Amino acid sequence: MSAHRPLRGPHPPAAARQAAARLRRLAAALAALTCALLASAAIVPAASASIPITPGGPDVPPATVPVFAGGMAGWQITLIALGAALIAATVAVVLDRTLAAHRAATAA
Repeated sequence: MSAHRPLRGPHPPAAARQAAARLRRLAAALAALTCALLASAAIVPAASASIPITPGGPDVPPATVPVFAGGMAGWQITLIALGAALIAATVAVVLDRTLAAHRAATAA
Protein backbone atom coordinates (compact mmCIF):
# COMPACT_ATOMS: atom_id res chain seq x y z
CA MET A 1 0.00 0.00 0.00
CA SER A 2 1.23 3.42 -0.82
CA ALA A 3 -0.39 6.73 -0.33
CA HIS A 4 0.35 9.89 -2.25
CA ARG A 5 1.59 12.65 0.01
CA PRO A 6 1.09 16.16 -1.28
CA LEU A 7 4.19 18.36 -1.36
CA ARG A 8 4.39 21.00 1.29
CA GLY A 9 6.06 24.28 0.46
CA PRO A 10 7.22 25.47 -2.93
CA HIS A 11 7.96 23.09 -5.74
CA PRO A 12 11.74 22.33 -5.81
CA PRO A 13 12.35 23.86 -9.28
CA ALA A 14 10.34 26.94 -8.26
CA ALA A 15 12.43 27.26 -5.10
CA ALA A 16 15.60 27.08 -7.17
CA ARG A 17 14.30 29.79 -9.52
CA GLN A 18 13.44 32.00 -6.55
CA ALA A 19 16.91 31.52 -5.08
CA ALA A 20 18.50 32.32 -8.44
CA ALA A 21 16.35 35.45 -8.77
CA ARG A 22 17.46 36.61 -5.32
CA LEU A 23 21.08 35.98 -6.24
CA ARG A 24 20.68 37.94 -9.52
CA ARG A 25 19.11 40.86 -7.68
CA LEU A 26 21.92 40.84 -5.11
CA ALA A 27 24.55 40.73 -7.87
CA ALA A 28 22.85 43.61 -9.71
CA ALA A 29 22.72 45.69 -6.52
CA LEU A 30 26.39 45.04 -5.82
CA ALA A 31 27.32 45.91 -9.40
CA ALA A 32 25.36 49.16 -9.20
CA LEU A 33 26.97 50.04 -5.88
CA THR A 34 30.44 49.29 -7.26
CA CYS A 35 29.84 51.44 -10.35
CA ALA A 36 28.56 54.30 -8.22
CA LEU A 37 31.57 54.07 -5.92
CA LEU A 38 34.02 54.01 -8.83
CA ALA A 39 32.29 56.94 -10.52
CA SER A 40 32.35 59.01 -7.34
CA ALA A 41 36.02 58.17 -6.78
CA ALA A 42 36.84 59.21 -10.34
CA ILE A 43 35.22 62.60 -9.87
CA VAL A 44 37.40 63.62 -6.91
CA PRO A 45 40.75 64.83 -8.25
CA ALA A 46 43.93 63.41 -6.79
CA ALA A 47 45.13 66.91 -5.91
CA SER A 48 42.41 67.26 -3.28
CA ALA A 49 43.95 64.44 -1.24
CA SER A 50 46.52 66.60 0.53
CA ILE A 51 48.32 69.91 0.33
CA PRO A 52 52.04 69.38 0.97
CA ILE A 53 53.75 71.93 3.21
CA THR A 54 57.45 72.36 2.59
CA PRO A 55 59.82 72.29 5.57
CA GLY A 56 60.79 75.78 6.64
CA GLY A 57 57.41 77.36 5.93
CA PRO A 58 55.34 78.27 2.91
CA ASP A 59 57.73 81.05 1.77
CA VAL A 60 60.54 78.66 0.84
CA PRO A 61 60.46 77.76 -2.87
CA PRO A 62 60.48 74.06 -3.65
CA ALA A 63 63.84 72.49 -4.43
CA THR A 64 62.54 70.70 -7.49
CA VAL A 65 60.19 71.73 -10.23
CA PRO A 66 57.14 69.47 -10.41
CA VAL A 67 56.76 67.61 -13.68
CA PHE A 68 53.19 67.21 -14.86
CA ALA A 69 52.67 64.06 -16.84
CA GLY A 70 49.75 63.51 -19.11
CA GLY A 71 46.80 61.70 -17.71
CA MET A 72 43.12 61.15 -18.12
CA ALA A 73 40.83 63.90 -16.93
CA GLY A 74 38.22 63.14 -14.29
CA TRP A 75 35.31 63.77 -16.64
CA GLN A 76 36.72 61.21 -19.09
CA ILE A 77 36.98 58.58 -16.38
CA THR A 78 33.44 59.35 -15.26
CA LEU A 79 32.20 59.10 -18.84
CA ILE A 80 33.89 55.71 -19.31
CA ALA A 81 32.43 54.38 -16.04
CA LEU A 82 28.98 55.65 -17.00
CA GLY A 83 29.22 54.03 -20.44
CA ALA A 84 30.32 50.73 -18.92
CA ALA A 85 27.41 50.81 -16.46
CA LEU A 86 24.92 51.53 -19.26
CA ILE A 87 26.29 48.71 -21.40
CA ALA A 88 26.15 46.29 -18.45
CA ALA A 89 22.57 47.30 -17.68
CA THR A 90 21.55 46.88 -21.33
CA VAL A 91 23.13 43.43 -21.52
CA ALA A 92 21.40 42.42 -18.26
CA VAL A 93 18.00 43.51 -19.57
CA VAL A 94 18.48 41.73 -22.91
CA LEU A 95 19.57 38.53 -21.17
CA ASP A 96 16.65 38.71 -18.74
CA ARG A 97 14.15 39.14 -21.58
CA THR A 98 15.77 36.31 -23.54
CA LEU A 99 15.57 33.98 -20.54
CA ALA A 100 11.95 35.00 -19.89
CA ALA A 101 11.02 34.29 -23.51
CA HIS A 102 12.80 30.92 -23.32
CA ARG A 103 10.95 30.02 -20.11
CA ALA A 104 7.63 31.04 -21.66
CA ALA A 105 8.34 28.93 -24.76
CA THR A 106 9.26 25.84 -22.74
CA ALA A 107 6.29 26.24 -20.40
CA ALA A 108 3.79 26.45 -23.26
